[in-house]
Amino acid sequence: MKNFKLLLFGILLSTSFTMFAQQTVKGIVKEKTSGDPLPGVSVVVKGTTKGTETDFNGNFKLDKVNTGAILVFRYLGYADKEITIGTEVNLTVELTESSEQLDEIIVVGYGTTTIKDATGSVEAITAKEFTKGNIVTPENLLNGRVAGVNITTSGAPGSGSEITIRGGSSLSASNAPLIVIDGLPVTNNGTAGSRGILSSINPADIESFSILKDASATAIYGSRASNGVIIIVTKKGKSVFSLDYDYQYSAGEVLDRINVFSADEFRNLVNSQPISGTTLDTSLLGNANTNWQDEVLQNTVSTQHNITAKGSLFNKIPTRLSVGFSEQQGGIITSEFDRANVSLAMNPSFFEDHLKVSLNYNRAFTNSRFAAGGIGAALRYDPTQPVRAAGPYGGFYQHYTGGSSDFVLANGGTNPVASLLQNNNTGKSFRQYGNLNLDYKFHFLPELKFVVNVGFDRTEGSYISNGSVLGPRSFNTVVVGNNSYGNQNRHNELLDSYFNYTKEFNNIKADITAGYSYQEFTGDGFNSGNLNDPNSSRDTYVNTPEVLIGFFGRANFTFLEKYLLTLSYRRDGTSKFSSENRWGNFPAVAAAWRISDEDFLKDSDVISNLKLRASYGITGQQDISNPEIYLTTYRFGNSNSQFLFDGNAIQSTIPQPFNPDIKWEETTTLEFGLDYGLFDNKVSGTLGVFQKNSNDLLFDTPIADGTNFTNNITRNIGELQIQGVEFSLNSDVIKTDDIDWNLNFNATYIDREITSIPLGRDLNVGSIAGGTGATIQVQREGFAPNSFYVYKQLYDANGAPIEGAYADLTGDGIVNADDRYIKDNGLADVTLGFQSNFNYKNFDLSFNLRASIGNYAYNNVNSSTAQYALLQDQQVLGNIPTSVLDYNFRNTADVISSDIYLENASFLKMDNITFGYTINPLIKKFSGNSIRLWAGVQNVFTVTNYSGLDPEIFNNGIDNLNFPRSRTFLLGANIKF
Repeated sequence: MKNFKLLLFGILLSTSFTMFAQQTVKGIVKEKTSGDPLPGVSVVVKGTTKGTETDFNGNFKLDKVNTGAILVFRYLGYADKEITIGTEVNLTVELTESSEQLDEIIVVGYGTTTIKDATGSVEAITAKEFTKGNIVTPENLLNGRVAGVNITTSGAPGSGSEITIRGGSSLSASNAPLIVIDGLPVTNNGTAGSRGILSSINPADIESFSILKDASATAIYGSRASNGVIIIVTKKGKSVFSLDYDYQYSAGEVLDRINVFSADEFRNLVNSQPISGTTLDTSLLGNANTNWQDEVLQNTVSTQHNITAKGSLFNKIPTRLSVGFSEQQGGIITSEFDRANVSLAMNPSFFEDHLKVSLNYNRAFTNSRFAAGGIGAALRYDPTQPVRAAGPYGGFYQHYTGGSSDFVLANGGTNPVASLLQNNNTGKSFRQYGNLNLDYKFHFLPELKFVVNVGFDRTEGSYISNGSVLGPRSFNTVVVGNNSYGNQNRHNELLDSYFNYTKEFNNIKADITAGYSYQEFTGDGFNSGNLNDPNSSRDTYVNTPEVLIGFFGRANFTFLEKYLLTLSYRRDGTSKFSSENRWGNFPAVAAAWRISDEDFLKDSDVISNLKLRASYGITGQQDISNPEIYLTTYRFGNSNSQFLFDGNAIQSTIPQPFNPDIKWEETTTLEFGLDYGLFDNKVSGTLGVFQKNSNDLLFDTPIADGTNFTNNITRNIGELQIQGVEFSLNSDVIKTDDIDWNLNFNATYIDREITSIPLGRDLNVGSIAGGTGATIQVQREGFAPNSFYVYKQLYDANGAPIEGAYADLTGDGIVNADDRYIKDNGLADVTLGFQSNFNYKNFDLSFNLRASIGNYAYNNVNSSTAQYALLQDQQVLGNIPTSVLDYNFRNTADVISSDIYLENASFLKMDNITFGYTINPLIKKFSGNSIRLWAGVQNVFTVTNYSGLDPEIFNNGIDNLNFPRSRTFLLGANIKF
């Protein structure tokens, strides 16, 4: 018995020592699918702040870990993994891609968080969730994917996009979100010769997007965050060598046309003399049968090549190097866009991961040829005339006078094919941008780190405009042809630095950040003038430097892993305002409650995640075109602007308009949201309601003549309110070893209203073609911005519209401007997005749908050209749309403001559908290698009742011929070595 007691005591004693022993745990973390090591994986002892990260070979080491402790492994885009430490201390950990991504790391302003811990409205989109298809510019990776984000892109090759988040926040200042690339905020202003700020970025280099919507998420960016923030994170290096090659070939065709009269129909129409009191000269009719739209449009061929190498440089520096080439033709002849990209990323760590270095450097070269106005000229040109003819105009037909063969008839239009082929308008840009980020975790206090981020963005743009001397000229033009060139340089330099302190105190976890930001924008350029014209002069300019200085802080607190609080504050100064108005204060607060972690829900089989959140904050806007408007300034006139004094030519100086009282536009946002997950997060999403109130709106308003050297100036006026509801749903419909089917749906409702305008005065906006100074929209208190402002059309007993007859809405017996009324606006009430990704074994099928409901369009093509009087185009004949047969209107001026041209432009679009097959190697040694072959269609179909070329319109719903969008067929291959 005594020996038995001793034995029992020994067992208990050894068990106790084992249970409370501390040991060193080490191992490697790999990606389960490829077997590649994962650098930068967070390894933390659960319930503490003790932890480390894997090095560039995926290895980690953690000292003094208790037996029975739980290690949590966390990495962007992958599901968290927890391992309980027993006797095995040399671990091999495999992480799998996360489907519900509740613990996915999200990049936010000056830091990171997780979906689970986010208190604001933040959405992360990683590479596997990107919109697929013929993606040339990066913003289209998000198209239709995120609730509240609307992206409108024209059909021009490499075209920039109009991006808004939650309807913007301003009237005439910028409504574009702030774009941040690897911590570097970039300006939305492009350069001469380029197609836009995002056109030089290769979408293949992007790892993820973070979309910050509400003020609690955006306020830390303060002065530029009123319209939301899009944070772009580019791909980084890995320690294991890999080589990828992606190829894409596309062929496109513009299918839709504006319906105009064919040559035979045009002859019959002219011969019928449809204009009462005017006799058309039928001798001007030709014998050709030309479809001018077919002549200026072309089938397109485009290619993309991307080569990416990843590996460890000198066995110490994880590195990624990528080279990309894109060649894209536009649907209008001569239109094209070429881009070459080089991207380098290095992300080593030193001193046992206490110092992390991230270096990103990008170079982009773009070449563009621009083809503007082709469709508009084509629909008006006489279809009975040939494209080519003998004569002095380089083999092209042109209208000309009998007296002088090299004169074109005044206002008679020129051959649209000749205009495109004989004018060479090209642009080039060279852009280089990047940043160096140093993240140092103090040895003596590992909870504290100091981060310095230095970035730059420099673009050199140039353009050449050559018009052939063989082209025609009007009767009063002395110089034939154009020969001009110019350039523009833009520089953006950034310095950010901040401290971050993370510590857990019993049941409270604190994450505190405080820092400073300095950013400067400069630029210069010149225009040569027309070198063919001896009276034309060169114009050189230097932009006034623009400086932004910010002090910012943020504190995140988590109580009992269930209650979350975020406080943030930024104080920004801008050089665009006077010293009295220069500084703005932008606070924000947000709170969240993880209800699903409460005892009454944590064991639920249905509700796996439920978080209630609320936020309030203020953000700013200072994006005006004139950075020195608050100063009294003069500028020199050009060389032609001179006066004689005592026989000497003196260059003039011209006083500039100024407003010393200009100040910040501010937007206050209140939001309530609910994040949910059902059935082990197989179904997840968000529901949010928000209200934004913008005060002291920056708006270009008219002023009395003679009071300020201009008739229009930027002032702070009025208030704007935007209210909305957002809903998103993500579902893993089927998830087995062979089948993986994921669906994503999002919906957004937005209501916009101008709540205040000084003195209640209407502001007419929305310039249109068809009349000098004509407008079709208004800013009016109590209505949506840019509401259409029209006359109510009257109809006869047979339902036919009566030309120039409008309803007397005021009832005073007189029809005048007071009888115009507001009818709808160009922005949708509801936008919808739907995405499906289906995988069966090695096959994959995906498609995207978008819908826009409640948006109206003013058909300015019909309103300015579909009238019989325009058959007589000054001294020649001109074609008109066949829609004139529906209205039988004669004069443009009598009908251009009629509500008959307002149409419901709601639509449903399938943006793309893609089908692919992946070939995996049979030999396990090469398991990381694969070949994916795929095919797809872009711009598959559009369902709409709108009669115009395309219901998706820029310019607040005024349709004056956007660049046509092609339907594109795609073939591609993704090869991994």
